[in-house]
Amino acid sequence: MADELVLRAQRFVNTTYNNGATLGISKLEENGRTGWPVMYALTRALQYEMGISALSNSFGPTTLATIGEKYGKLDETTIPSANFCRIIQSALYCKGYDGGEIDGKYNDRVKAAVAKLNQNMGVDSVYPGTSLWPKVVKGLFNMDAYVTVLDGSDTIRSIQQWLNGRYILRKDYYVIPCDGHHSRDVAKSMLLAIQYELGMADGVANGVFGPGTRAGLKSHSVSLGTTGVWAQLFTAAMILNKRNIPFGSFTSTVQAGVQSFQSFSKLPVTGVGDFPTWASLLVSYGDQSRKGEACDGVTKITPARAQALKDAGYKYIGRYLFNPSTTSLPEKAIQPGELATIKDYGLRCFPIFQTWSRSADYFSHNQGTADAFRAIEWAKYHGFKSGTIIYFAVDYDAMDGEVTTYILPHFRAVTRTIGENSGYRVGIYGPRNVCQRVADAGYAATSFVSDMSSGFSGNLGYPLPTNWAFDQISTITVGSGAGSIEIDNNIVSGRDFGQSDFNPGVSFDGLDTSLNKEAHRASMLQDVKNYLESIGVPETGGDGWTDKDWATLGGISTTEAFDAVVDADWLFTSLARSLRMRKALIQAPVIWELRKLNPGDFAADAAVQAGLKDDSSTGWGQIFAATAIQARNYCIGEGIINGTGLDPDSKTDLKTVWDKLHDDQEYNVRSVAYTLLWNAELLGIDRPGLDGDVHITEAVLGRYNGTGPDAEKYGQELMGLYNVLEQYNALSRAAS
Repeated sequence: MADELVLRAQRFVNTTYNNGATLGISKLEENGRTGWPVMYALTRALQYEMGISALSNSFGPTTLATIGEKYGKLDETTIPSANFCRIIQSALYCKGYDGGEIDGKYNDRVKAAVAKLNQNMGVDSVYPGTSLWPKVVKGLFNMDAYVTVLDGSDTIRSIQQWLNGRYILRKDYYVIPCDGHHSRDVAKSMLLAIQYELGMADGVANGVFGPGTRAGLKSHSVSLGTTGVWAQLFTAAMILNKRNIPFGSFTSTVQAGVQSFQSFSKLPVTGVGDFPTWASLLVSYGDQSRKGEACDGVTKITPARAQALKDAGYKYIGRYLFNPSTTSLPEKAIQPGELATIKDYGLRCFPIFQTWSRSADYFSHNQGTADAFRAIEWAKYHGFKSGTIIYFAVDYDAMDGEVTTYILPHFRAVTRTIGENSGYRVGIYGPRNVCQRVADAGYAATSFVSDMSSGFSGNLGYPLPTNWAFDQISTITVGSGAGSIEIDNNIVSGRDFGQSDFNPGVSFDGLDTSLNKEAHRASMLQDVKNYLESIGVPETGGDGWTDKDWATLGGISTTEAFDAVVDADWLFTSLARSLRMRKALIQAPVIWELRKLNPGDFAADAAVQAGLKDDSSTGWGQIFAATAIQARNYCIGEGIINGTGLDPDSKTDLKTVWDKLHDDQEYNVRSVAYTLLWNAELLGIDRPGLDGDVHITEAVLGRYNGTGPDAEKYGQELMGLYNVLEQYNALSRAAS
């Protein structure tokens, strides 16, 4: 929603600094919305008015020092020019305060706004009156809020104000948000506050949980009856970790809250704010001297190493299902015979799945589906039993917005595929905020928390996820000689114990692989076109339609149909491998149905959408909802997939499934594969498998189009297309 006063500020910048390109000030969009571009422009304008030559978006040490050196503080007696004042007034408007008309005068309205700003920041007792002091100016020229926002906690806001008021005069302490939310800045301010109270000088206190801070806290335990600043700091840390206790003295209520926190974090339950408890409240890894019962690593568990781990008290071992690299960390993935060693030594294993997963652009719905299929495959290869939780990795510092845009859709797809196509369960490995948000969305049963990365924004200012199973806190070496092994040391919550027994592994022999597109795509397309033309299906048009009418009404060319399927090769490959059938069998009807789309298909879809019909063949595979329901019901009944059966005679179920078939092409292609399996049951023949039996293949393809002579012809025509596709899939298999 546009704010007229912010709009005035934007117009002031654009009008006054119209040589903005020289100053590095881009012309602002005049939309009445506060944002970083506006604050950056105002910061540069302020620097320009103060005579700073190297302008920057950052309100850094030079800008801060220049205000102090030139003016001491800003008010009606020190502000050097009308434009300087207008910049201040504009910043006030952008923060939601009355800027006094942007008239270049430090008038009574501006003074009242400044007094309110100081009060909201919690520094009014330190900076009484209506002047702007340098650190307050710095806090004015950013996007931090000083009022409770977005369901923030008023108690947390009071802590933020208390910290600002108590420590603002220290050299390296700057105004933190007072918005009611824990954050990276608040976490650092807590560490600075503790360091100041420990007696560290300015320049020594740095907001890092280092040796001096750790040593100091060991002599500052708090307990029932403790009052004063140490009790305040401790209760603040508890509240920032989402513990519902009062801020201030260490009361019996606080003691009960401490016991609950210690129990949740798997600390000794003493009810005392001792060093391990302080550490767990202040940094994600807590007290790194704690001994865990779980570990994970990239080294094979040999008998000697298994004995060393067991002797050191470890029970649960995290190992990677596979290693996408053929050159680095040769023992990262579970090695042959390794799980048997783990079992023989009375240990348990929990599997981790990771490919790249180190940047936001890796994560997507499609990638989540592909990862889930691959994880299922590798878990079965190693013999992990149904019920095993597989931890899918988010191994980078994901920002909150990236979680929303990339990671949640990824894990939604992971959950869908793991749930439908296996008996496994989904876990997540990653920073605290990522784990909690994925868990809150219902996409992870448990979390394996990457708490060693204490500087990650997703760990700073966030409590342990409510469903945490393993908490990774340190890297250590266990054992000696042949038993020496470097591990990540993990605390165990008891929510997951891994697996102690394993099935015989399954083989990958004969399974389809990804198409070698560089080598085969062009020739494969040409052979598909040649074959279809040989049976009367041209590149475009056909079936009595002129090319013009066909194109106008939404027809799809052979090339377009082929490209759609080959671009989704990851999906067809994953389904074929999961169901242990030939990929060409799923590809052939989808290419055919896409190429054969006609105006009648579009009209039927429109009739269903308008409520005039209950069902029609739709989507890439041109499947009726009733067919998809029956095919899925069959596969559920046979244990091929998981799910709840639906009623093909229910209008509600038909509508639900039809919408998915029409709108979700992954769901549609899955249903194609399930329908082909069901076709074998309808025909009373064996299911199609990896042997590619010609008679079974042609029969289930024909049954895809019903029964009778037309269906037989359909099967014959698609068998030819199948053969073309299978030729190139076989070449890719042979080269893998």
